[in-house]
Amino acid sequence: MPKVLRIINRFNLGGPTYNAAYLTKYMAPDYETLLVGGMHDESEGSSKFILDNLDIEPVLIPEMKRELNFKEDRIAFGKIKNLIKEFQPDIVHTHASKAGALGRLAAHQLGVKGIVHTFHGHVFHSYFGTLKTQFYKNIERYLAKKSSKIIAISEIQKKELSIDHRICSADKINVIPLGF
Repeated sequence: MPKVLRIINRFNLGGPTYNAAYLTKYMAPDYETLLVGGMHDESEGSSKFILDNLDIEPVLIPEMKRELNFKEDRIAFGKIKNLIKEFQPDIVHTHASKAGALGRLAAHQLGVKGIVHTFHGHVFHSYFGTLKTQFYKNIERYLAKKSSKIIAISEIQKKELSIDHRICSADKINVIPLGF
């Protein structure tokens, strides 16, 4: 039975949590899935009720938080690597930036064959100054090379990723719109 390890930044109230939870719950029955993520910030709403309603018991990594924190990010990275070693997934599917960075890097280092990342948005314009934005773009370009596929949630996002910001080639990106 193929295994999918799905990693999300944190279980806050929002589209990425719904998407990851529904993908986990309604994946074809011949797949074994495991959902992993960090805790929501105190300033955010919790998505625990979504997971409870879908009868999903996620693995929590408290150190995986929104802000960059090299000590906690390193601990989260180690925990993700341990989960990959234990679960032995055929596919690691990451959602959003931090989960995407830690999860894809860990999966690549451990030789996971299928590495998929979903962009639920990006910070490549209007968030940071030029230097910081370029830093994040370079990280995403590196991680895209380690990914089997990139999922964009719209054709506009695909264009932004492939043409405007040159994160990866358009043929590496599949568009899967969110919604029900």
